Amino acid sequence: MSFSSIAFFRVTFIDAQSKYSQTVAVLQRAYINEIQAHLNYLSYAEKAKLEDYPGLSYFFSFFAMAESVHARNFNLVLSALGVRSWEPPKPRVKVFSSKVNLKSALEFEMLDIDQRYPQFVEEAKPEAHESALRNLNYAWETEKQHRDLILKMQSGTGIFFGILAKKMEQPFLKYFVCQTCGSTVIELPDQVCPICKSPVSVYLEVERLK
Repeated sequence: MSFSSIAFFRVTFIDAQSKYSQTVAVLQRAYINEIQAHLNYLSYAEKAKLEDYPGLSYFFSFFAMAESVHARNFNLVLSALGVRSWEPPKPRVKVFSSKVNLKSALEFEMLDIDQRYPQFVEEAKPEAHESALRNLNYAWETEKQHRDLILKMQSGTGIFFGILAKKMEQPFLKYFVCQTCGSTVIELPDQVCPICKSPVSVYLEVERLK
């Protein structure tokens, strides 16, 4: 690649970052949010396994995979905009009992559904970057898939935690995550992902911790 070509790409990237400065800021915040969630859930899965809650451990692994897909997508859009050298703050993960971890996870998810992602999308809309908005909406729609499950589980994070944990011990239960958008399901769709319309072949079954 010639010097002139390198200079052209550099100018193009700078122009893109300037044109989409608000979008870049939103994507960086969304990326940090997803990485934090991903690392939280991985740690929660390990803790649940240690406390002999394999079903809950599997549930946390399920959410962790979805968050990793979202983080990857945001990082790809940032790279396309020429943002490659930024260093996000290192997330701090706090792990407590599985009962407390589950309560924290469900609260985090509801904040994503009702506050964080609506705000991310609204802030990114004026600059109308197609790929950024598409991936922000993918993440938001995935989070909304969890709403009914979360609302049912929240009632069991108190004195009924033991009952809830037992109900999750289903050895034949399988979780699947779309590797394009992060869609989370317990039964594979017939043909395409309900969120991004990718073929069902892009779903990956979540593995249980060993």
